[in-house]
Amino acid sequence: MTTAPVWLFDLDNTLHDASPNIFPHINRSMTAYLERHLALSNDEANALRMHYWRRYGATLLGLMRHHATDPHHFLQETHRFERLHKLMVFDRALKAMLKKLPGRKIVFSNAPRAYIDAALEVMGIRGLFDDVVGIEALGMQPKPGIAAYRKIIRRYRLEPRRCIMVEDTAVNLRTARMLGMRTVLVGAGTRHPAYVDVKIRSILKLRRAAGSLYG
Repeated sequence: MTTAPVWLFDLDNTLHDASPNIFPHINRSMTAYLERHLALSNDEANALRMHYWRRYGATLLGLMRHHATDPHHFLQETHRFERLHKLMVFDRALKAMLKKLPGRKIVFSNAPRAYIDAALEVMGIRGLFDDVVGIEALGMQPKPGIAAYRKIIRRYRLEPRRCIMVEDTAVNLRTARMLGMRTVLVGAGTRHPAYVDVKIRSILKLRRAAGSLYG
C-alpha cells in the first residue's frame, strides 16, 4: 500500500472503552425495551436480547426480523444518555495520535449515528473524521454481514486494498479481509486470527504498529 490509506474505525471498545459504563447502560436499555414492547419478564428479555445479538450480530436485526420492530424507535429509545460525558472512558492522547495518521478516516459502526457523533464530540475528535457511518446508513444491516461493507465501499468509492479496518471484534475483520482490506485488531486478548494483519492492545499503539500496512 504505497498511497495514503483509508482508515475504517469501529467506535465502541476501539476508539473508547465502552465496557465500564456505555455497554451496561445500552444493555439495560435494550432489555427494558424488550420487556415493555414484547411483554417479557426481565430474565426473558435479557435472554432474547443476547440470543439475537449472538445470532445476527445485533439485537436490532432479530427484533426487525421476528417482531417487526421499528428500528429508528428502538435505536432512539436504547441510546439515550443523560450525561454521556460522565460515562465515556477514553485516552486524551487519542486525538494527537489520530492527527498523525495519513489518509482519510471514517467511523464505521453498528451504533446509531446520533450516538456516534455525540461520543466523538465528547472525545474532541469528531473533526478528524471525513465522515461517520452508523447503522442507519447501512440499511440496518450490521457488521459482520457483507452487505454493510459493500454499502460503505460503494458510498465512498473505496478500493478495498487501500483500506485499513480497525476493530475490537475479530469476526468483523474477517469480512474486511475477505474483501481485500488490511486489518487491525484492538484489545487485550491474546487471540490473533490469520485474517488479522496487526494486533494491538491499545488504539494508541496504532500509528507505530500499522505503519507497515501502508508504508
